[in-house]
Amino acid sequence: MGLLAIFGIHNDALNRVVSLLILFLVVIWLALIYWTYSDAKRRIGDPMLVGCATLCSFFPYLGTIVYLIVRPPEYLEDARERDLEIAAAEARLAEIQQGCPYCGFRVEDSFLRCPSCLRRLKEPCQTCGKPLDPLWKICPYCESEISGAPTTPATEPVRRRSSRRASAASSLAEPPPPTRRREPLGGDEGATASSRPPGA
Repeated sequence: MGLLAIFGIHNDALNRVVSLLILFLVVIWLALIYWTYSDAKRRIGDPMLVGCATLCSFFPYLGTIVYLIVRPPEYLEDARERDLEIAAAEARLAEIQQGCPYCGFRVEDSFLRCPSCLRRLKEPCQTCGKPLDPLWKICPYCESEISGAPTTPATEPVRRRSSRRASAASSLAEPPPPTRRREPLGGDEGATASSRPPGA
């Protein structure tokens, strides 16, 4: 109250208002110091620079304004995420753009020959001229069959099983051969008896 009396304020109500205003400004100043420290810690990786920014904020309000002008534009976590995204994009691009198996030169999937070592990488389709994969059995572009396409080992057992099933089904479909009917023994004896001479 004596300090406010120096400024010529002798009213008790006005003294309380001014005291609350000064307290409010001090609290805001302390909060700005803490905010400057926490924000600098999230944006700056060097501890010494973080300490300098915090010490700068001890100048009431002016230090925080200077820090807002010169602080880094992004957080450290955002910079790390950006670097990871760039690295992942470069890895995907490296997978898409494969190299020549002979010289390692970067080639694309549509190349028939390597531009560096001039070796043939793929065979063209006889109909449309598009590059074909060695494991393809049909051209996916013009739907023409590929002559001399290799048979994959996985399909050979399936073909053998299907041929066995087809042969078994055809054998079941054919009717069984007719069997000769045997006559009773009595008839055979009568036939033999009738064929014997009477004197026997």
